[in-house]
Amino acid sequence: MVSNSHTYSDTILKELDLIKLEAELKKRWPYRDLWFRKQNDTWDDYSNFIYNIQGFEDLIERIDLTVKKFDLNKKHFFYYTVNRWYNYWSARAVEQLFIGLDGVVAATNKRDRLVDFSIQRVKFDLKTTKFPRGFGRNLTFAQSHEQKLIKWLYLNQSTGRRFHTENRLFLIVYSTDGYHYKLKAEIAWLRMVIENYVAEFNPEQLKRPHITETKPAYSDIIWAIR
Repeated sequence: MVSNSHTYSDTILKELDLIKLEAELKKRWPYRDLWFRKQNDTWDDYSNFIYNIQGFEDLIERIDLTVKKFDLNKKHFFYYTVNRWYNYWSARAVEQLFIGLDGVVAATNKRDRLVDFSIQRVKFDLKTTKFPRGFGRNLTFAQSHEQKLIKWLYLNQSTGRRFHTENRLFLIVYSTDGYHYKLKAEIAWLRMVIENYVAEFNPEQLKRPHITETKPAYSDIIWAIR
């Protein structure tokens, strides 16, 4: 059995070469945006090597080895793993874009999965996500009902051991051609979106998802649309 001790926050957060990483992430684009199964702890354990691999070709090689070792469905495990890899390294890049901006302070405890950084002393767990088809409403509705979308994201994303009700900041990518997931790799463009948000950040405009009344959480959406 693969060890399940490795999580996102266990990785040493070294400075990334964002230009190189953007090029590697874009190598995932020719493949369809499929999962075949919901994310789960067992397959996470099988694919936790994503935390140590930035190169796409190296990732493919490791996928092949793991499929053979554990007799997994090759197609299903391929998509499951490249999606996790793509989401993880995009999130790492986006987090780095935040760190260093005026008013943004990195979390001191890298093992704290509930906090990535704070903006004007408000702590956040950052979630980069494509516009959710499962929300069932279009972009116009979502933008005018952000609190409804935020609550839906809390309740429908990050299940299992990834679920929590602490503060979250959602960076939602939306492409007019429908290929929302591709924008997660547009790191240089996302830098401008993030810089604009942080420059205009106002804690008083944060939303309450009302997941639980015993401990209030605060959240917001950064829209990355093109």
